[in-house]
Amino acid sequence: MSKVFSRNSRIQLPTVARGEGVYLYDKEGKQYLDGSGGAAVSSLGHSNERIITALNTQLEKLAFAHTGFFTSESAELLAELLVKKAPKGLEKVYLVSGGSEAIEAAIKVARQYFLETEQPQRSRIIARRQSYHGNTLGALAVGGNMWRRRQFAPLLIDTSHISPCFAYRGLRLGETVEQYSQRTANELEQEILRLGSETVMAFIAEPVVGATLGAVPPTLGYFRSIRKICDRYGILLIADEVMCGAGRTGSFFAIDQEAVIPDIITMAKGLGAGYQPLGAMLCQNYIHDAIASGSGFFQHGHTYQGHSMAAAAGVAVLEELEEKGLVDRVNRAGKYLLSALKAQFGQHPHIGDIRGRGLFMGLEFVADRETKEPFNPEANIAGKLKSAAMSKGLICYPMQGTINGTCGDHVLLAPAYIITDAQIDELVEKLASAVSGVLGDTDR
Repeated sequence: MSKVFSRNSRIQLPTVARGEGVYLYDKEGKQYLDGSGGAAVSSLGHSNERIITALNTQLEKLAFAHTGFFTSESAELLAELLVKKAPKGLEKVYLVSGGSEAIEAAIKVARQYFLETEQPQRSRIIARRQSYHGNTLGALAVGGNMWRRRQFAPLLIDTSHISPCFAYRGLRLGETVEQYSQRTANELEQEILRLGSETVMAFIAEPVVGATLGAVPPTLGYFRSIRKICDRYGILLIADEVMCGAGRTGSFFAIDQEAVIPDIITMAKGLGAGYQPLGAMLCQNYIHDAIASGSGFFQHGHTYQGHSMAAAAGVAVLEELEEKGLVDRVNRAGKYLLSALKAQFGQHPHIGDIRGRGLFMGLEFVADRETKEPFNPEANIAGKLKSAAMSKGLICYPMQGTINGTCGDHVLLAPAYIITDAQIDELVEKLASAVSGVLGDTDR
């Protein structure tokens, strides 16, 4: 019996032995096409030579020095590279070990900013239903996935949640996309006024919603309206790019495609590409300056923040993206993937929507395409799809509860940026075989 406390104590997982490119191999030698990068993590695939070399070089010099005593060359360089890519004004970078830590840092820096600027009454956070921002208690509290929150609810800070920007489920008959964008954004203003605008400190949202909705991009103009509302009431806008950032959606920062500048950005996953645990919180200069000129001390920290090995991996990831033009390649490969998915599943009676940006795609499964009725949760379509895909040699990211945390099933795809057209064809073919095994054979 394994001594590892695993995620699911009722299943026995294969043991991974090695990775190469877009493939993983278990100890029995079976090959798996990594079609989701785990959870959109392995953006550069497995066994990248540049990153391995960078880690070996860093390890020979230094593995760890606590950031309470030292900074490091790799941390300083990574921060500089991120700032060069960041939207205007986001010039301070707080390096952490993952997405949940990045969200915790964002929440705390937002709170401390208002304390430093003599607005202690601002403590409320508004987020969206069916969002996911991490699994630590602070991150879980701002997340809007009821299934994840339910058993820990007594431990969570009080947070407001408004509707997601989810046109497939939310667009009303006769309503234009522009009207839908405005109506959905207006919920933020209504909630601000309900709570009392002087009490709200931040609104947090994923530019492209990942795990809980399945690669849902915003409708046109939504985030521009959100930005105006935040400005009107002096509220910070936090863009959670933990899953959708670092090039995943076809621009290094996903929020850039919305033509707005947030106050805070969080990122992780693709930033370290799985080679090291790495995340970051970037904030506007004025947030940092309020603390620097006030108390001077950000009352927050983790032992491994700014870890020199993790930062070295991040630097190598950014160099690889830049020198090989991989963010541009995400756009090209993403178009091919979307075309292949639509050709295979566009008329499937149990696939209601195919959506996403770049190499971040989702397929939503329905019992009836016309009514968009979901499958009964007891059917466990997502769980069955995961098992069926693994048996075919495909790793994808199915999730149940797409609509409200209980009902609805989708599959998230987030392959490495290096995936070839032939490998995309392989991915779609294996996914089709898995879908057929769960839902039966259907005509295209």
